[in-house]
Amino acid sequence: MRTKDILDETRTSLSANKVRSGLTMLGIIIGISSVIALTSIGQGAQSAITANIQSLGSNLVLVMPGAQRGPGIQISLGRGTGRSLTQEDADAIKQDVKEVQAVAPEISGRYQVTAKGTNTNTSVVGTVSSYPEVRNVEIDEGSFITDLNVRSLSKVAVLGPTARDDLFGEGAEALGQYIRIRNEQFQVVGITKTKGGNGFGSQDDMIFIPISTAQRFLAGGDYLTTISVKAQDADSMSLVQSEVTNVLLDRHHISDPAQADFNTLNQADIVATASSVTGTFTTLLSAVAGISLLVGGIGIMNMMLTTVTERTKEIGLRKAIGAKKKDISNQFLIEAIALTFIGGLIGVLLGSAFSLGINALGVLKTTVSISSIVLAFGVSAVIGIIFGYYPARRASNLNPIDALRYE
Repeated sequence: MRTKDILDETRTSLSANKVRSGLTMLGIIIGISSVIALTSIGQGAQSAITANIQSLGSNLVLVMPGAQRGPGIQISLGRGTGRSLTQEDADAIKQDVKEVQAVAPEISGRYQVTAKGTNTNTSVVGTVSSYPEVRNVEIDEGSFITDLNVRSLSKVAVLGPTARDDLFGEGAEALGQYIRIRNEQFQVVGITKTKGGNGFGSQDDMIFIPISTAQRFLAGGDYLTTISVKAQDADSMSLVQSEVTNVLLDRHHISDPAQADFNTLNQADIVATASSVTGTFTTLLSAVAGISLLVGGIGIMNMMLTTVTERTKEIGLRKAIGAKKKDISNQFLIEAIALTFIGGLIGVLLGSAFSLGINALGVLKTTVSISSIVLAFGVSAVIGIIFGYYPARRASNLNPIDALRYE
């Protein structure tokens, strides 16, 4: 039986009952479009999280205080709540660790900030002049904090674009204006460029002031909340993390690393952990969507078995005039594959359109990858073969005499 004859027969058979064929394909369409849409959402979340982490800086190692403990504290308040880091620790890291390119100590907290009748609650970061180099911050207008500002306890502030918009209006001229933080007046001397990102960690929604001013007038202490360390390159991050740990253990007179009153985080490890979590999330979403593909495959097998029953006499007649078992088997198998192929194609188009639509509307960030399309399409083809094989084999094994007698 020629290929052209098989294809013509397949087209005729499927078009003979368009409604049933369409309903059978619906399971595959829903399954494929769901897999692509949910996978694109998971991959989009992964890329967004990775981009946000990488925007924090390049080749970054973060040092944070450990859990707060002490007299009167009955429970641990969690990592980052202690006050074990000082400016001297930051100086020692810069001096003793050779692979360090720059160090930026900081003390941060959330405060109510007011300006000309407006107010916002945002993160205020006291830091030094090396912060832009370490954290990849660029100045759009004015200048950043200088070493002179730190030495003289200057009351100057650099605003992120979101903080600027909240306090003075979108795109407003803020240089030279004044803001108040905890009843202390600060003059705006700079605006940073937009970096993007959402949530409390967005550097667009921050205000930067000299670290000495923050410690004196806001925090009331000389402790640090974070020491950001920039390694010379990506390959030396792990070495820098290890050496920073050793330096601080020695300075804090701690012999057992398990008892350290600080924590270090490697930017590469943070990215890897986040990618692992979002990867698992994406796999879970794909598995849930894949269940509908399985249901769609069962629907195809059910339809093909019904078709075999309806066409029993036709099968008997073909066998009687010389059709081989292989010809009958191929005919029904190709019909099943055609259903999944057409349904898969429609599902790919719908899933991709849905994902791109969500991305365009700004509801969620999605990423439609070629690999997910190929995988979904390949799975649909495999389903056609698997669930079409049994009906095709059953049709090819029919006895021609019994088939011709079938009513």
